[in-house]
Amino acid sequence: METELANVKNILALYHQEHLLNFYNELTDDEKNILLNQIKHINFDLIFDLYNKSKIPSEVDYSNISPLPHIEKNNLSEKEIDFYCNIGKEALENNELAIVTMAGGQGTRLGYKGPKGTYELKFAFFKKSLFEIICDDLKKTNEKYNITLPWYIMTSVENDLATREYFKSHKYFGYDKNSITFFKQEQLPLINIEGDLILQEPYLVKNASCGNGNVFKSLKYNNLLDDMKTKNIKWVSFGGIDNILLKNADPLFLGMMIHGKYEVASKSIFKEQPMEKTAVYCKKNNRNSILDYDDITLELSESKDENGSYLYREANMLSHIMSFDAVCKCCTIDLPFHRAFKKNAFVNEEGMKQVPDGPNTFKFENFIFDAFSYFDNMLLLRVNSNEEFAPIKSFTGIYNPDTAMDKYEKLFGILRHDL
Repeated sequence: METELANVKNILALYHQEHLLNFYNELTDDEKNILLNQIKHINFDLIFDLYNKSKIPSEVDYSNISPLPHIEKNNLSEKEIDFYCNIGKEALENNELAIVTMAGGQGTRLGYKGPKGTYELKFAFFKKSLFEIICDDLKKTNEKYNITLPWYIMTSVENDLATREYFKSHKYFGYDKNSITFFKQEQLPLINIEGDLILQEPYLVKNASCGNGNVFKSLKYNNLLDDMKTKNIKWVSFGGIDNILLKNADPLFLGMMIHGKYEVASKSIFKEQPMEKTAVYCKKNNRNSILDYDDITLELSESKDENGSYLYREANMLSHIMSFDAVCKCCTIDLPFHRAFKKNAFVNEEGMKQVPDGPNTFKFENFIFDAFSYFDNMLLLRVNSNEEFAPIKSFTGIYNPDTAMDKYEKLFGILRHDL
C-alpha cells in the first residue's frame, strides 16, 4: 500500500490536490483502499480542462441562429392522426420500440432522501411513486398491443442500489422483471470555486453524474446496444423520470417519425412567457440545436414569421425518439460538456461535514439534445402541455408536485379510483 500511496501523492501533487489525503492517517485500511483506488481512476486532465475552458465566457453568434421547423399536433386532421397511429401501432406490435428512462437523480430538491423516482405523490384516492406512474403507463401499452416493452432505467452510482431494491420490494409493480434493465451512468468529480476537488467523506471524493447526454456511452459501456440488437429494436424512446404525463410509447409520434424517415425526433411545448427560463429548439449554423435560456433575448423570443407564428418558442420537454442506428452513432460521439453551479455539502478542514449557504461547486454534464446536431433530419412535434407535460422539479417554482398532480387529475379524473 505504501507504493500505491506514493504514486497517488505524486498524482495529487501534479494537480495541486494534496488536500484529498488530509485525513488519510485516520482512515481504516478499507477506507484507505477506497480512497486510493478512487483517486487513481480520476481523469484529472479532463476535469481541469473542462474547468479551465468553462471560465472562458461563451458568446452566441445570433447571425447563425435560425428557427427549427415544427409540426403542431393540434393542426393534424383526424385522418392524419389515424394514418400515423397505424404506422406506430404496427411498429409497437412488432416489438420494435425500447424505452429508456433517465432516473439518476435524487429527491433532494423535493426535501426527500432517496432516488427521485421513488418519490410518492399523494392523490385524493391513492398514492404512487414516479416510477409506478411510468410503469402503469407502460403496462397499459403492453396490454393494448399484446407486447412487453423492454424498459431500460438509467440510474447513478448514488441511487442504483436503492432503485433496484425499491423495484424488488414492490415486486416490479407487476412488470415482467426480466424486461427491466438497470444501468448506471458515469460520473465526474465536483470542483469548487477555488479549483479544488472536494470530499464527500474523509475517504471519498465527491462525484456527480454526467448528465442525461451520458446515456449513450452508458448504454454502450453496459453492453445494452447488443441487448437491443438481439431484441431487434429499431426505435428507442428517451424520457426523464419526473414528467408524470410523459407518453413513453406514443404511436402517433412513432408513426410520424417512421413515415418521415427521421433519425431523431423530439416533442416540444409552447413557451408561454417570452423570458421564462426554458431552453428552446433552434438551428445553429443550420444544425439542429437548443438555445439555452440565458442566451435568449426578448427580441428573439418575441420574433414571428410572416404568418404571425413565434419562431423561437418550442421548449424542450425531454421526450425524444431515435432510431437504433442513430443511438449507435451517438455512442461514438464525444458530446460537449456544460457547466452547472450547484450547492453541495463537503468535508471541511476539520473533517466535519459542512453544508454551504449557497452554490459552491461546479459539475459538468452532457445533454442529450447536443446529439441532434449530428443528424440532418429531425422531427419536432409540438404537443399540448396540459396533456403531456407535468414535471416535478422542486417545491418552489412552477414545476412543483401540486401543479403536476392538478394536471394529472384533470386529465385522468374519471379514472382516479382505479389507476
